[in-house]
Amino acid sequence: MRIEKADRLQKLPPYLFVEIDKAKRKAKEQGRDIIDLGVGDPDQPTPSRIIEKLYAAAQDPANHHYALDAGMPILREAIAGWYARRFNVTLDPDTEVLPLLGSKEGLAHLPLGLINPGETVLVPEPGYPPYRSATIFAGGRPYYLPLLEENNFLPQLNKIKSSALTKAKLMFLNYPNNPTAATAEEKFFQQAVKFAQKHKIAIAQDAAYSEIAFDGYRPISILEIAGAKDVAVEFHSLSKTYNMAGWRIGWVCGDREIIAHLGQVKANIDSGIFQAIQIAAVTALDTAAGDLQNLVKLYQRRRDLLCQGLNSLGWKIIPPRATFYIWAKLPQGHRDSIKFAQTLLKQAGIVVTPGVGFGPSGEGYIRMALTVSEGKLEETVARIKKII
Repeated sequence: MRIEKADRLQKLPPYLFVEIDKAKRKAKEQGRDIIDLGVGDPDQPTPSRIIEKLYAAAQDPANHHYALDAGMPILREAIAGWYARRFNVTLDPDTEVLPLLGSKEGLAHLPLGLINPGETVLVPEPGYPPYRSATIFAGGRPYYLPLLEENNFLPQLNKIKSSALTKAKLMFLNYPNNPTAATAEEKFFQQAVKFAQKHKIAIAQDAAYSEIAFDGYRPISILEIAGAKDVAVEFHSLSKTYNMAGWRIGWVCGDREIIAHLGQVKANIDSGIFQAIQIAAVTALDTAAGDLQNLVKLYQRRRDLLCQGLNSLGWKIIPPRATFYIWAKLPQGHRDSIKFAQTLLKQAGIVVTPGVGFGPSGEGYIRMALTVSEGKLEETVARIKKII
């Protein structure tokens, strides 16, 4: 007997990173030396003080049971304290903060708490694939917001069709942006908040890369904008900031009603984050500032090395102000991002992400992650020089 998959899965394109991983594994099985600039998985270890706190907390039997769905009070208070220090934004740790099993989990579950079948979600493209898939899982209809270079990769809110706005309930934003590495300033967030208030649309701002920023630049929080806490929530992750990608811990904060709706979804799906991990996260938020500064310097060196190397080959890449990605327009004579990515893998052993995989507006670009050593990046430039 053949068991058919659900219609909602039929509506999804192949998940981008799964397909990249398949191609990468196949190349490795062939014995090839692969440089992986595809998935943005931090290559540095979690700071030792965080690991030590996890070890100590894991030995405490008090932590060997189901955690609270809402997260431990000490973690919610640490998050609120970090927000006050970082953004000068006051959060109620009991109603305006919700720890997550990684920000991806919260982003994926949010539409289930806000969207009814047939309602519209405004989804940026190119964009992080879960924005689209989460909308489809909730029975919603994605309405795509093209992020174009001529608009600094910001959505043009004034060009959204009125027919889409009548059924729109949620808008995803993501700055600093993945995959384009674009940033958004106060003026844009002010426009977004006014837009959401006017059309009664909730905003989910994904700020997973807010702390990976260069040249003295400090991204702002949408919650710094007047009125934002009445329409918006912001998602954060410890994965990139503290090299805790496998730990699966992040949070969402902001509008208490949106958070309550998401919390109700989570109460029916998961049983909270292992308490030892939550205790370690408190240490990360309270004490790891020096580790973060060193990490940012590392990524900035890598950014400069790769951008300078590619530009020496005739590319025209402006170093991004944030994230650990390079969003590179294909070199002259190339238009198909999938074919170009395949060429890099076959002829140079380099894994990159084709831009079109993030949405049609990503065609003509590739994304490269700065999550390999400087030596590997130098080798990347040398290999590309041989084939273009």
